[in-house]
Amino acid sequence: MATILKRNTFEVWRDVIFALFVREIRTGFNDKFGLSWAILNPLSFIFALSYMRSMMGGADVHTIPIFVFMFYGMLYIQLFLTTMEKTAASLKKNKALFAFRQVQPISAFLASALFEVIVKIVVVLIVFLLMYLMNIEIRIDKPLELLASFFLLSIIAISVGIVFAIIEGFVKEVGRVRMMLTRPLFFTSGVFFSLQDFSKEVWPYLSWNPILQAIELARGSAYSSFAYDGVSFSYLTTVTVSLLFIALSVYTVCWKKVISR
Repeated sequence: MATILKRNTFEVWRDVIFALFVREIRTGFNDKFGLSWAILNPLSFIFALSYMRSMMGGADVHTIPIFVFMFYGMLYIQLFLTTMEKTAASLKKNKALFAFRQVQPISAFLASALFEVIVKIVVVLIVFLLMYLMNIEIRIDKPLELLASFFLLSIIAISVGIVFAIIEGFVKEVGRVRMMLTRPLFFTSGVFFSLQDFSKEVWPYLSWNPILQAIELARGSAYSSFAYDGVSFSYLTTVTVSLLFIALSVYTVCWKKVISR
């Protein structure tokens, strides 16, 4: 006689997320370049931008080696953009699966985001290995603060992605608007520069950006000698909690309507 396993709601939710996560991995390997492109893309940018910045003068930027300075900038902007975009696209990508009662959009959001975060962690490990081979000092003076900045930015990316996913479920053209809005972030989020490169009068026009806040805090967490005045964990945390609340509110109100369209 077959044994019927009874699972509670949490176990069902966990299994659904895991299944969707495995699906994300298989999709990644089925792409033309596979997961290698997700790793090689940020690495190539880091090397190219480090070389360009070094040509502008000096081997260090505000006490941080140029390679490390660019690494944190590229890592965090890529973390935000890819996590947000994959989360926003996961609703449409998995819509056929929502016919099953156990599969809900929130599971797809979390699976897609988890995959992107893990890819970025792999990138970090590879970069640290390359730094060791290149005899570049690996420093993380404040590891807990570095982890906090990484995961706070991840939550921001997921929250923004959820909001865009829900809106795009009703108005498809919003996807084009999303792409237009995210392109300038590459140049306004402190990837190539630091707040310290500008006078304090300019800071309020730049420091509102939570991505810039996270990047500067990450650099300061890695090198305590790096002055990261003008940014704070309190601001980053406030933005994170606010965006998460908005995302969950929008999701709670709209998810049943959006999957029925």
